Amino acid sequence: MDELLTQLRAAAEPTRLRLLALCARGAFCVSEMCQILGQSQPRLSRHLKLLAEAGLLLRTPEGPNVYFQLPPEAGLARALLARLPEDDPLLQADRRLAARIAAERARAASALFQRAGMEWDETQALGLDAAALEAAILDALPARLDTLLDIGTGTGRLLELAAPRARHALGVDASREMLALARARLSERGLAERAAVRLADMYRLPIADASQEAVTMQMVLHYAEDPAAALAEAARVLKPGGLLLLADLAPHGRTELLDRLAHRWPGFDDAAIAGWLGEARCALAHARTIPGPLAARLWVAQKAASSQTPPDGGLALAITER
Repeated sequence: MDELLTQLRAAAEPTRLRLLALCARGAFCVSEMCQILGQSQPRLSRHLKLLAEAGLLLRTPEGPNVYFQLPPEAGLARALLARLPEDDPLLQADRRLAARIAAERARAASALFQRAGMEWDETQALGLDAAALEAAILDALPARLDTLLDIGTGTGRLLELAAPRARHALGVDASREMLALARARLSERGLAERAAVRLADMYRLPIADASQEAVTMQMVLHYAEDPAAALAEAARVLKPGGLLLLADLAPHGRTELLDRLAHRWPGFDDAAIAGWLGEARCALAHARTIPGPLAARLWVAQKAASSQTPPDGGLALAITER
């Protein structure tokens, strides 16, 4: 009862209701909220502090900024927001400004990548069959998930496709510019309620042990200095029996990619992947090739139950083509 009363008192104020309605549409930082609501930063910061302390908003630091959005379990907040009139002029104005700021955020991030000359759409840059790769990943994922983590989410494309299957989906990336694009994508697709992104290092994920039902890593591992450590960290956050999906390049001779796109590895073979997965207490179930100018490979692994150890270095299940 005390927690419920605290949340009701925190929400019972016009500005704080506007903040909740705004954060239900996606993640916004304080400076963006100041533009949308037309209020000073000190005033909004006090309101946000109360909402976060009451558990109505999730506070996520990201470099010099702090982003706020509704937490995955926000039943009371959503129930209150459902009672707000859609045609309220103030809320309508907030929604219009939020959409404009999200669009500006995406344009700024795109322009930054163009100025830097970075080929952030890597599947296109490499001539990979992106549609076939995405279809293979979705085919390997369960139709319904409780929690999903996409490591190296980039522009959020895979997160967008997989989020409708999950109660809560999270994408992490080490690039703030990529995350700006991902946030805009999720907001435009109306997925902000069930999907979020945050800044994170794949070697030190800010995620609890054994909390994720599935983890995906698409075109990420070839950038890793230490693939074994990256896979071990991904396995750490997986629940026993959870799925780990890796999509990356098969071995290739395109050594110029190591310089042009800063790849650390010229693709991976099944033996290397299976060995690293075995060290992380995951068993490789099957793998398949997605053909193209550069062949991509999808490896699907399952984390062992807490009392089990995958035999033969993770090769408990046969590797088969599908």
